[in-house]
This record gives sequence, C-alpha cells and structure tokens, in this order.
Amino acid sequence: MGHSEAMQRRLVAERLRRELGGTAGTYYELGVDYSVGQHGVEIDLVEAHKWFNLAALSGDRRAQVDRAEVAAEMSAWEIAEAQRQARAWLAAA
Repeated sequence: MGHSEAMQRRLVAERLRRELGGTAGTYYELGVDYSVGQHGVEIDLVEAHKWFNLAALSGDRRAQVDRAEVAAEMSAWEIAEAQRQARAWLAAA
C-alpha cells in the first residue's frame, strides 16, 4: 500500500534531518528514490527533478546527468514546476 502525499513529505523531511541535514548526496539519493519509487515514496518525476536539481546546484555531477534523463520524460510544465519547487526549497532554507 502506498503512502499519502502528506506522509511522503513527512518521510522526506525526517530523512533530511537524519542524513546530515540536506547535503548534495542526500538530495541526489532523494532524486533517485522519487525517480524509481523506493524507500517509501512513489515515482514522482517532478519531485525527482527537484531533488536532482538541488543536488546539481550543490555540485553533484551525477545529478546533472540524472536530471536530464528525468527531464526527457517530463512535459515543459512539469519541468517548470520542479524548478519552481527547487527555488522555493532554497528560499526556505
């Protein structure tokens, strides 16, 4: 049985707190989780792109490659939404 969106967000927030408070590696791993649907989250390409984008901005080169792969499967609107969410995350940090 899948988790609700609110539960997924709580799981993500808890994982960020546990894993060094949000490093490039943590962001990358969250991108992987959302891109393949593992560790309690369902596949969500917008979320995956957002986390890969944050990891790439933090210097993770793997995230640049994976972000491009995910983007190839997304609409322009979805990419824009993922970028908006990444900017919001940075603004809140």
